[in-house]
Amino acid sequence: MSRRLILLRHAKSDWPDGIADHERPLGRRGLADSPRIGAYIESHGLIPDFAVVSTARRTRETWDLVEQEFSRSVPARFDRRIYEAKPGALLYLIRETEPSVGSLMLVGHNPGFEDVARFLIGSGNIEARQLLSEKYPTGGLAVIDFAINNWRDIEAHSGKLDRFITPRNLSDDDD
Repeated sequence: MSRRLILLRHAKSDWPDGIADHERPLGRRGLADSPRIGAYIESHGLIPDFAVVSTARRTRETWDLVEQEFSRSVPARFDRRIYEAKPGALLYLIRETEPSVGSLMLVGHNPGFEDVARFLIGSGNIEARQLLSEKYPTGGLAVIDFAINNWRDIEAHSGKLDRFITPRNLSDDDD
């Protein structure tokens, strides 16, 4: 059996004056990029079985726009633990996932996502690994596969990076 972890960093946000970080909305580019990422996920058969989304406004808005592009709804839980989470906390969240979930998406933030991706990835697409090691930009989507039967068995460097997609490297043909 295998498991697939999809890490989606929120799309580009705005920085309005007087707004707390947790309540920052998506910016114009983020509003445009989120549906493109959602369409990519849909067209490449990457719709997850379950999603865990940070409670920050920009992640909730990203998720809403991404999920609108899916051909089916995805059960989701909004979890504040993802906001400003360190890799260990993200790993704990992943490991507590129900065994019935084959494909899990987390929607959250950096630097936690970049750090946990580096911790988990041990092999996979070389070009995608190079891109991810350079930068995990807003709207970045990492798809990591694991040869495990249960999420609690996930270990360091046990994942195979299937792909790393950013809004900037999506072509019009990928929409």
